Parts: sequence; C-alpha cells; structure tokens
Amino acid sequence: MNLLLIRHGQTDWNIARRFQGHSNVPLNEFGRKQAAALADRLSAQQVDALYSSDLERAIETAKMIVHLSGCKPDLHSDLRLREINFGDWEGLSYNEIKEKYPEALLVRENDVYKNAPPNGETLEQLTMRVQSMLDELYLKHKDQTVIIVAHGGVLQILLCCALKLNPTMYWQFHLSTASISEIALYPDGAILNMMNDTSHLEKIIWDK
Repeated sequence: MNLLLIRHGQTDWNIARRFQGHSNVPLNEFGRKQAAALADRLSAQQVDALYSSDLERAIETAKMIVHLSGCKPDLHSDLRLREINFGDWEGLSYNEIKEKYPEALLVRENDVYKNAPPNGETLEQLTMRVQSMLDELYLKHKDQTVIIVAHGGVLQILLCCALKLNPTMYWQFHLSTASISEIALYPDGAILNMMNDTSHLEKIIWDK
C-alpha cells in the first residue's frame, strides 16, 4: 500500500501557534490557496481512496483535493484521524499554558506518552487509534494508493507506527501545513519515499 500523507492547510491558530487539537478551526485564506495548490499537484495522481479527519480544516482541504484535482475518489472521514485532544489547553499558546497550568505541563512533559493535558488525551491513546486506522487501511487497500488528510501530530505518529519507531520520537518529524509525504507499506516493513514536500506551494508563497 502506498500512502500519501497530507497535512491540512493553514489556519489562523497555526499562525498564532495555538494548540488546536479537536477544536474545529477552519482554513484561513492562505490555507485555502494551499489546498488548491495541493489539488493541482495531485491532478495527475492515480488515487484509489481518500481518508480525512472529520475536523473542518482537514475536511476542507480534502474536499478541495477531490473537487479541483483529477482524482475523484470517495471521501471518507474518520474520527481516528483527529488531532490529539489537548483538552483545557486548546486555543492557548505554549506560553499561556506554561503560565496557567505549570504543574500539569511539567507532569505531561515528564512522560508525554502516559500523561494527558487536563481533560485531554495521552500520546498512548493517540497512538492506539492511529495504529487501528493504519491496520484497517492495510487490509482494505493492499496494492493501492491512499491519500490521508489529517493533522501534524496524527501524521507524525502514523509515521512512527509505519516505521516501527517509538511513538515518543514523533517530534523528530516536521510536517508543514499543506505538505505531502509518501510512505510505502510492505509485509516486512515500510519505506519513507518522500518527506514534507512543499514544492507545490512555491508560487503562492511568492505571491503572498
């Protein structure tokens, strides 16, 4: 199975560096231009299936890929592709969290895999749902090409799962908004063919 991993386009909270999590933040104007550039990039790509997080910023990106590109697969939304739930920290910047929740932040940073933000989700819980999604896709789409439109944290964990890396190494992958990464899955393992490609965004960046 060949996976094309796409991070959603830019939102205003991305610019402000606010924790988005499960919050339903829409794309901003530049994010919609990014999504259109993604669609153009994928216009000649043969795609068998497209899956997206159900959150607005991902769905909007996925719909633009379907409607403006040459690939017309059915769009499937799945809760398992949501970003990690940051609970009470959503909408806040890191500095605001550090000021308002210093003890909870210290506890989480000491063991991010097992400890969640207040009313949020652990990295372990995120890993379990992403691995479940990956296993299901592999059974359904052997020898096919699948697009996944999701969030930075989800795709970082998906890469860890596919490459058999410890999920706590997720931070070593950087995925820009509207980037494309490509990973091929085989019975014996996976090969990362492309990482954080944003070449399709060059024109709109210069026009910004």
